[in-house]
Amino acid sequence: MSLLNVADLVVDHRTPGRPAVRAVAGASLTVAAGEVVGLVGESGCGKSTLARAVCGLVPAAGGAVAFEDRPVTRLGLRRRDPALTRIQMVFQDPYASLNPRRRVGAQIGDGLAAAGDRATTPGEMLERVGLPGGMAERYPHEFSGGQRQRIAIARALAARPSLLIGDEPISALDASAQAQVATLMRNLAVESGAGLLFISHDLSVVRLIADRIAVMYLGKIVETGPTARVWAEPRHPYTQALLRAIPEPDGLGRLPEELPGDVPDPADPPQGCRFHPRCPVAMDVCAEREPAFGPVACWLHPPA
Repeated sequence: MSLLNVADLVVDHRTPGRPAVRAVAGASLTVAAGEVVGLVGESGCGKSTLARAVCGLVPAAGGAVAFEDRPVTRLGLRRRDPALTRIQMVFQDPYASLNPRRRVGAQIGDGLAAAGDRATTPGEMLERVGLPGGMAERYPHEFSGGQRQRIAIARALAARPSLLIGDEPISALDASAQAQVATLMRNLAVESGAGLLFISHDLSVVRLIADRIAVMYLGKIVETGPTARVWAEPRHPYTQALLRAIPEPDGLGRLPEELPGDVPDPADPPQGCRFHPRCPVAMDVCAEREPAFGPVACWLHPPA
């Protein structure tokens, strides 16, 4: 049974005087307990918006999000199902996500209180993420970016989540800290039996930690499958282009291939398959009808 079930999710961004932008246009994915799912795609494809809808930070215009068979409601002034506190998110910017006026131990303590955990101390949570427990008395500005992200992870884990979401959690870190933090999130999630939805545009890191990959383009999931299969045998032309664009340390000084064309305006997406204006193997049907989604949303691979 899936821990998280996102079915045909639609999320619109609305600005007064301008047409609505459909940031998520019918996306579906699942995350099981103890599973790490990597959600990848170019910047602006809707990954972060999907994550915020899963947490209830933005409203859904259509579709459904269910966590442990409970519908996820939007966060607001009214109290919602306490079970939904078991969804925790680690945000992209570790400094902006921490309160600069409170000691980090007090912020981690909020998570422990939400979980009803009176036995564990904030210092012990810091030690779980590789920091000395005595640092609990410090303020966020006294830490490096990588250390702050570890603190954000400790705060999220303190609430005893069943589902941990990393919304581009390594993109603000230097290269030396990125793989460390990504691996830490995977290990801690798996050890606790929680599911992890790890969102990134860095496919090399996702390959390192994810059991399954979901590829997103212009608001839709276009391919999903086990990481090893998707990496060795990408089927959707967009997935193939993403993998070709990864730099390789071959020592020859060759630049990776760029994706052709420009990303269409999400406020006015193309008819049919959304990738067809940039697709090197597009057929007439691609411009006329949107492909049904199986493991691959492409007319070259129709669902059985």
